[in-house]
Amino acid sequence: MTATSVPRRAGARLVDLFEYGLDSPICLTWELTYACNLACEHCLSSSGRRDPRELTTAEAKAVIDELEAMQVFYVNIGGGEPTVRPDFLELLDYATAHHVGVKFSTNGVRITPETARRLAANDYVDVQISLDGATAEVNDAVRGAGSYDTALRAMGHLADAGMKNFKLSVVCTRHNIPQLDDFKALADRYGAQLRLTRLRPSGRGADVWDELHPLPGQQRELYDWLLAHGETVLTGDSFFHLAAYGEPLPGLNLCGAGRVVCLIDPIGDVYACPFAIHDEFLAGNVRRPGGFAGVWRESELFLRLRAPQQGSACASCTFYDTCKGGCMAAKFFTGLPLDGPDPECVQGHGEPLLATRGAVPKPSGDHSHRSTPRARRTGPVDITIGRREDLDAPPVSACDESPLAGMQLARLTDT
Repeated sequence: MTATSVPRRAGARLVDLFEYGLDSPICLTWELTYACNLACEHCLSSSGRRDPRELTTAEAKAVIDELEAMQVFYVNIGGGEPTVRPDFLELLDYATAHHVGVKFSTNGVRITPETARRLAANDYVDVQISLDGATAEVNDAVRGAGSYDTALRAMGHLADAGMKNFKLSVVCTRHNIPQLDDFKALADRYGAQLRLTRLRPSGRGADVWDELHPLPGQQRELYDWLLAHGETVLTGDSFFHLAAYGEPLPGLNLCGAGRVVCLIDPIGDVYACPFAIHDEFLAGNVRRPGGFAGVWRESELFLRLRAPQQGSACASCTFYDTCKGGCMAAKFFTGLPLDGPDPECVQGHGEPLLATRGAVPKPSGDHSHRSTPRARRTGPVDITIGRREDLDAPPVSACDESPLAGMQLARLTDT
């Protein structure tokens, strides 16, 4: 895996080379289905109902063949709830047999003892259980009644099956920031690794971001907690905007959209970022001539994102080299300019722009179970101020569930 058409300068930092993109993605997210039995308030993809146009089993296997040829060493599978696809285990086995490790996110609804044993026996599979509250009261208010018990039951099955270091994945909100220590203790209890991610104003998350994103003091609390726990907690580079507090957090600290990161959605559309499902960030479709590789290597959008970027309003900030202006998706879906500061800029540079913003873009597509989308907030936002691995080495991997609208579900078994 190499940087695309970039001369390797002596002494250049790896992150500087990544800004120009690689010939295949390091972090590829693939949403297999929008079908989901949950209706989490902050769902990035507004999941719920299956899209009848989703890729067939044969088409999905063809994508996996491309990923193997491109030497993509793992893929993040999500949704919706990916395990409700009748061919989920078939696709998982096909991927790992073709040297593509699988991390998949699930609310745990279909992690039975039998399925847990099957997953634990595959060294190229990593499971990520989604939980957004260390108590049922906090979690179920966002993810739905009973989802806390479902997640803990799934973690118990994985632990009993001997699966080590599966992930407990948490989207940080103002209601669960006080529970960080409790989340860590919960992960330790089941032999899991804690993974914290940022709440993005994407999908249904756009409707609740104003009321759920962490408050100013909580941003600092989160930053200090992450520094204290270092490499023992994963973040997936979610919080590089917090680097403006002073010390960078572990990770690339870079928006990798279209450079090292992208998303394939259930119907084969390829987006620059898993958090930016909008026509503005649509690069192509895997069903078209050239397939996924053609989109990744030749898309005009991706080539533009890999061109030298100007810091614009953020360039004069002392922390630009670590923060890089923050998250593209967070800026876009809160109505801020892409070359401006992050809406949660900890130096406060996003607040004046939020106060004077105009129309806010709406996410493309809503697959929610409800027929009428929740009304979007229009008032001011409570803004915070204040490798490629060896193929023989197992890779490392958060979402929802569902007995699905318009879709017959086959039970996951070892057969």
